[in-house]
Amino acid sequence: MGRHRGRYAEEAPGRSRRRRGRGGAFAALAAALVIVVGLAGVGVYMFGNSGGCGGSDIRLDVAVSPELAPAVDAVARDFNLTDTAVDGRCVHVEVRQVDSANVAFGITGSGATMGDTDSDVWIPDSSVWPRIVQSQSGDAVLTDTGTSVARSPLVVTELAAYAEEAEAPTTWMDVVPTAAPGEQAERTVRVVDPARSSTGLGTLYLLNGALEEASPDAETFNAAMTAALQSLHRGASADEEAAFLALSGGGEEAPPLMVMSEQAAWRYNSAYEENAVRVDYLEGGTYYLDYPYLVRTEDSVLTRAAEEFRTAIRSDSARGHILAEGFRGPEGEVDTSVLSGDHGFLEAAPEELATPSEGSITDLTRTWNQMKMDSRVLAIVDISGSMLAEVPGTGMTRMQVTGAAATQGLEMFTPSSELGLWQFSTNVNNNLHYQEIAPIRELQATADDGSEHRAVLSQALGSLQPLPQGDTALYDTYLAAYQEMSRTYRPDRNNVILMLTDGDNDNPGGLDLDGLLTQIEAIASPSRPIPIITIAFGPDVQNLEPLQEIAAATGGASYMTEDPTEIGDIFIRAFSLRISEPED
Repeated sequence: MGRHRGRYAEEAPGRSRRRRGRGGAFAALAAALVIVVGLAGVGVYMFGNSGGCGGSDIRLDVAVSPELAPAVDAVARDFNLTDTAVDGRCVHVEVRQVDSANVAFGITGSGATMGDTDSDVWIPDSSVWPRIVQSQSGDAVLTDTGTSVARSPLVVTELAAYAEEAEAPTTWMDVVPTAAPGEQAERTVRVVDPARSSTGLGTLYLLNGALEEASPDAETFNAAMTAALQSLHRGASADEEAAFLALSGGGEEAPPLMVMSEQAAWRYNSAYEENAVRVDYLEGGTYYLDYPYLVRTEDSVLTRAAEEFRTAIRSDSARGHILAEGFRGPEGEVDTSVLSGDHGFLEAAPEELATPSEGSITDLTRTWNQMKMDSRVLAIVDISGSMLAEVPGTGMTRMQVTGAAATQGLEMFTPSSELGLWQFSTNVNNNLHYQEIAPIRELQATADDGSEHRAVLSQALGSLQPLPQGDTALYDTYLAAYQEMSRTYRPDRNNVILMLTDGDNDNPGGLDLDGLLTQIEAIASPSRPIPIITIAFGPDVQNLEPLQEIAAATGGASYMTEDPTEIGDIFIRAFSLRISEPED
């Protein structure tokens, strides 16, 4: 296995040899003879390495999470001066800073990696990484020694300027971003991509737990979690450095919050003194980064060398280096001159929550990635005559309320999501019962006149006009939409049909329910899912059962309300299908 020197690698001290002058050589030889004669006089002459070691060094390659690398490198420098030996050979520790996700994905092959992930010892920032490795690559050589090199709890941070003005959160539920699409959030919550950051994953874990406790049922939880995830996606950064830069710049109308480790908050304040953050410790406990000491070799010599360095890294002197870099020690001890109370740091260690299980890690990562995957949606709006009816208490027609709600729903989608718009009734397009108003394109795509597709859709939704004599060719339109989405299916996106209607199928001579389900079954493929989501509203919807059968056949959902003004909330519930448990 090749060894590469990283930025912290040092040549073994005392191993270089300089050419001596002849006079120096005679003096050294004379001194050596005196020592030998003296030892021989008392019968103590010894060969070998009394207080030292000989032969070639044993190079111990240690890969460390970047923020901990300076402290571990300082420990390694001290260790290398001790001439610690295994089988008479000096152990020389070389420290490299390597992103934890980079190593984990290098072992499992389940994510992007920059390479250079081999090492004899691995100290990631969290125990979640070896759990991911063990769940995805059970045969990987990875021994958990039970040693936590350092610890750092997750805390909530906000810019000190905002902390003086805004009410500080007290529980994790206070941190959950719950603003609906189009609404201004009270706080902007920033997070580092949980797919590559244990801090980001820990944030999801904490917010997920808070929502579970606050939600009376699974549907309520899924809807709330969907809203939270969408908000978090908008404030997500690819890495910690990018998150720090965005946080320091401010610029948001709402006071920004960010969950990070104590040590990260200390590092941030060191780099951005003019825009320092203040930390808060929330009720209910928190998740810790625990920096486990892991051995990745079965070689007997290297294993013993790793054990020697493990002993060194647990020493009092090593702990001094670790605390000086803003970490807590293995028992929660802290250097208050480093983590100062001036920025809200507390000496007492906060309550620790258990590290997420392998199943929780998998579920949360899947949920985040599903929400991150862009959507490809064909939205279909009913323009039958009944859409002219007025919605009580609004002064607006069903058509106007639907258009406004659908426009608000556009805010749920990322700029790179693809959306298209159809309208339907009966005979709206010569002999067809449906008509394309806007093709399926990315929301950020621009038309010939320079307008974005999102604006085109918004204008189209506000301009839809009901047909006074139009009926509701619901089933024929479902089939046409399913055929179109199947023909143009994109495997890298969530392909969805979204139907907005205020009535039951009403098209004598048209397709019936059995005929629709039969034709969908002939087209459908488990590897190319196209869920149909229907939002039915108004008193004219008499029977939801057919819509439920269509939803069941396609893996979608159907919702009904007599109040079209509730469509916005239903959008959230429909979107939460993306975080539901996958079927076996």
